[in-house]
Formats: sequence, C-alpha cells, structure tokens
Amino acid sequence: MVSFLWVIMMQTKYEQQYIRFGLKVQYFRKLRGMTQEAFADQLGLSWSYVAKIESPTRAFGVSMETLFKIAEILNVPVAKLFEE
Repeated sequence: MVSFLWVIMMQTKYEQQYIRFGLKVQYFRKLRGMTQEAFADQLGLSWSYVAKIESPTRAFGVSMETLFKIAEILNVPVAKLFEE
C-alpha cells in the first residue's frame, strides 16, 4: 500500500500578511523563552502545527479560537500579532 503526503499551500492575496503574522508569533514565543513544543502543549496543538504557523515561506491560517489562545499564552494583545 502506498501512502501519499498532500501539502496544501494556502492560495491568498494576503500571503505576506499570513507569513508576517506567523513570524510575529515566533518572535513573541522566543521572547518568552518558549520552545515550539512547550508552546504547542499550552495551545493543545502539535509542534508541527506551530511550525506551520511560524513558517517564513508559506501562508498558514488559524481559527479565531487559536488566534485568541495564541495571544493569551504570549500575553500580547491580538493586534500586536498583526502590526507591521
């Protein structure tokens, strides 16, 4: 039996904003001294999901629920995650 790995990249005209968001998450996570694994545990997600959010090369969206959890865990206002 052959298994296939499908990677779906988000097609959006806002790709750079998604990437910037992910890099902001990464910045604040590292500022707090947290590993992706520790952050993922607090979010209730896998570390690979966090790695996708923080990817500097592809857009990856999150739900509103996850967005609010991220801001809460990082102790930053949601708006900070979208500042340029």
